[in-house]
Amino acid sequence: MFQFDKDVAITPKGDFLYAGNVSDNWSINGIPNGGYLMALLTNAMLQESKNDNIVVVTAAYLSRLRPGPVDLAVENFAASLNMDRFETRLIQDGKERVRAMGTFCQSSQDRNDDRYEKDPPLLAPMDQCVLVPQMPKYTLFDNVDMYLDPECAGWFVGKLSLKSEMKGWIKFKEDRPFDPLSVLLMADAFPPPILASQGAVAWVPTVELSINMHRVPQTKWLKCRFRTHFMSRGFLQEDGEVWDENNQLVAVSRQVAQFKRAK
Repeated sequence: MFQFDKDVAITPKGDFLYAGNVSDNWSINGIPNGGYLMALLTNAMLQESKNDNIVVVTAAYLSRLRPGPVDLAVENFAASLNMDRFETRLIQDGKERVRAMGTFCQSSQDRNDDRYEKDPPLLAPMDQCVLVPQMPKYTLFDNVDMYLDPECAGWFVGKLSLKSEMKGWIKFKEDRPFDPLSVLLMADAFPPPILASQGAVAWVPTVELSINMHRVPQTKWLKCRFRTHFMSRGFLQEDGEVWDENNQLVAVSRQVAQFKRAK
């Protein structure tokens, strides 16, 4: 079994209740990655849903949590012929830490109505990109290979960009095939794009994250682009796109995060 599958595994505890364990294998500076947590909560919803096709998942990150045991309480609050909707609350030490809401539908492989009014990201060849190194407490990068396009990697050496953008290539180090849960992780794995223009900051914690799933990728690598256009009152928004190597759209994301400048 791949490491990611072990780390999103859950065990039934009762009606609409599951036990899970938040792993430290997908952390950023010791804090579990938001996309990984979303995958864990979504796995609980998929256990209860009659549909296995993710349309959209939105998570609100209520308070910091640590790696360790958690409970996942699931509720089905709406259903129709084609869709159902669930909510999951992640509880640790008796306190709700994350709440996610997901919409799921029937599979629709026979549909052929894709329309893109935006092009996939133009990325430099991988051998010209900058590999994000493994770092203590940044265990996410122990488990994924991420190459940043040179246009957005200057902040590593103090060369800031005029544009708050992160783009590049990503895959699992274990070459695990992608599925919907892993796409949720990948859609939140890149460094915040604000770093490209502002440099390293002390903390950019996620307040809310929403990911809209388009398809399950069949390629080894994913091509990603994340952009911050607006920041005010200490909060920023981040819009993301995940594409496969065949230039097929995999997922889009929107995130609201706090911006806390390093002293």
